[in-house]
Amino acid sequence: MLGTALITSTPVWSNVPLPTDRIASCQQTLAKTIRCIGVGVHSGESVSMAIKPAAINTGYVFVRTDVAHHNRIEAIWSNVTDTSMCTKITNAHGVSISTIEHIIAALAGMHIHNAAIEVGGPEVPIMDGSSADFVTLIQAVGIKRQNAPLKIIRVLKPIQVSHGTGTAFLLPADERRFSMEFNFAGRMAETSFLSYYPDSDDFVECLADSRTFGFFEDAQKLQAAGLAKGASLQNTIVIGEAGVMNEGGLRHNDEFVRHKVLDAVGDLALAGGVLLAHFDGINSGHGLNNQLLRALFADPSAWELVDPKDQLHSNWGIA
Repeated sequence: MLGTALITSTPVWSNVPLPTDRIASCQQTLAKTIRCIGVGVHSGESVSMAIKPAAINTGYVFVRTDVAHHNRIEAIWSNVTDTSMCTKITNAHGVSISTIEHIIAALAGMHIHNAAIEVGGPEVPIMDGSSADFVTLIQAVGIKRQNAPLKIIRVLKPIQVSHGTGTAFLLPADERRFSMEFNFAGRMAETSFLSYYPDSDDFVECLADSRTFGFFEDAQKLQAAGLAKGASLQNTIVIGEAGVMNEGGLRHNDEFVRHKVLDAVGDLALAGGVLLAHFDGINSGHGLNNQLLRALFADPSAWELVDPKDQLHSNWGIA
């Protein structure tokens, strides 16, 4: 595995504007290609991946290098076909790629808007269960600014979706914000709260190393059914009767809610542009996150594209 990173220091929550050279004032891509090899969390098989620079207005596009024809899959909300255990996208020819949320979160969190992601199998490698390995590789090659304005989608009125114990909102806002309340849908007593501001908080320190998680009894059922073959204590926080089973415990006391926000960053980056809104979730996961985007774009009066000329007057990080 390339690029493994373990960040154990306590994040500093800045809540103050970053220097302008740390905030995208235009579209950005990778400066060079990065590569990694890891295990697919569901298949248990080794998979290679290359993340390459892409032209302006490309967005995020996956390419299945193990498929000969019709192997390009645009990472957009309308291509999401399964959210039961991860975010899965499928193109019009039935070619799919799973577990895209952590690499998309890494790209979006690092203010990269265009990338071609080549994967030699049906799912993205899980790495350590977070976005940390991908971020380390991005930092190693750097980021390239592109001569094109950002595509900014501004939310104009509240959107809400609910299912079971979960609810998710998109609210009009002058700055981007992700908020989450999480309590394991009643399976554990603790409730955690977190707010993350993508344009003033540091993604690397705040979210990137927070890992996916699950209960031991659920993992046993999945593996007995032939699923989650690649899941292990090396890439998943496992919660047993006595608590966290991983050696070393949690990286952060609130790592669970941090990972839920990380997932939301990845899922909402499938909007097709930078979403200017306040995302507010209560036990929200991949399913509700995608339903929220579908509800938003089903209502043409709920959103608008920001005119590139108006971006110079924005107060949320456009230099």
